[in-house]
Amino acid sequence: MALAAVITAAACELQSPTGPPVTSKDPGSLGNPPIFLAIVHPLGAPLPSLTPSQRLLFERGRVEFQAVFTPATGLGPLFNNVSCGSCHEAPVVGGVGEEVETHESAFTGSTCDDLSAIGGPVIQDSVTPALHTALNIDKEPLLPEATGTAHRTTPSLLGFGLLEAVPDVEIVALAAANHRDRDGISGRPNRTADGRLGRFGRKAQIATLSEFTAGAFVNEMGITSPTQPQEQTIRGNPFPAGVDPVPDPELSQDFVDATTDFVRFLAPPEPLPPTMVEQRGRLTFSRIGCAACHIPVLVTGSNRVRALSHRRFHPYTDLLLHDMGPDLADICLGQARPEEFRTEPLMGLRFKTTFLHDGRAATIEQAISLHGGEATAARDRFSRLSAGARNALLAFLKSL
Repeated sequence: MALAAVITAAACELQSPTGPPVTSKDPGSLGNPPIFLAIVHPLGAPLPSLTPSQRLLFERGRVEFQAVFTPATGLGPLFNNVSCGSCHEAPVVGGVGEEVETHESAFTGSTCDDLSAIGGPVIQDSVTPALHTALNIDKEPLLPEATGTAHRTTPSLLGFGLLEAVPDVEIVALAAANHRDRDGISGRPNRTADGRLGRFGRKAQIATLSEFTAGAFVNEMGITSPTQPQEQTIRGNPFPAGVDPVPDPELSQDFVDATTDFVRFLAPPEPLPPTMVEQRGRLTFSRIGCAACHIPVLVTGSNRVRALSHRRFHPYTDLLLHDMGPDLADICLGQARPEEFRTEPLMGLRFKTTFLHDGRAATIEQAISLHGGEATAARDRFSRLSAGARNALLAFLKSL
């Protein structure tokens, strides 16, 4: 039996005025005045101002987020891990992880193929015992059609609901400002195949948290759902009979929605109280040009969920794609070329143990030194800082 009965229905979708639907049954206050409130909360806690019903959705979603799957409950046959919480785990549930996975795609001229028809873009590193027995493999093979192979670390999800609630028009305006400045920074939004603005994923290839969650279930755990009903395959071939015993979809929409609500309602990590040195570092961060892409403050728009409406927060991203140069280039996704990456949010940076999209940098300083493309000028200014100014900047970044 599919897992539709695992969780009882308690959420219906409401269209947010500024973006994708929210799955909360209780929309909070619908008459939100444009009062831009700051956010203060413990690490890993839900956003303040959730209604009691929304808080229950958050707590239920936390349970689903940590649910451990087995082949008998839908895991695999191809997978990377057994639960959402197994990857997003530090320092709290929903945070960063140490896993590094493999993605592939094919880029020919101006055309990007994510190779989903033959098993891409996520190349799973594990298989169930049944698939191992049937095909004598331990992981999904790499795709010879790929023109690029990428490695991806596990991002923190804290504050993702606020990123989703930033109006599209504000993100587009940041791109327009980039082009007017003529300072070498020329960020642009990624777009989905149907034209929606992307904001999640290292290439900003995913538009909404609902899609992000359903995609993670099928790509990371091999768990199908109503919006992602097809299993990942090996070169597009069906699995041998009996290898995948749970009928598709293996999750109910309620289960996916509860998990999405947990992610949506996770509060962002607050920066540490700044010292005088860190305050100097923050000014240097802006002075040398880092803040041109890592925008310190964004504000959400009107939203049917009060906790997401007119909130001012500090993500340090513009959610735009930027050319980071040939040394960091790997794969294309959507409209993003191999050398283009979405500006990585820096909120919660102090919890990371490796840096950049693939974890190749062991320190923040090394990560800065690897910036290229549009970030070359800021990188070079960083390299010319005095030791004191550089240490202040790094102290500031380590406080985020």
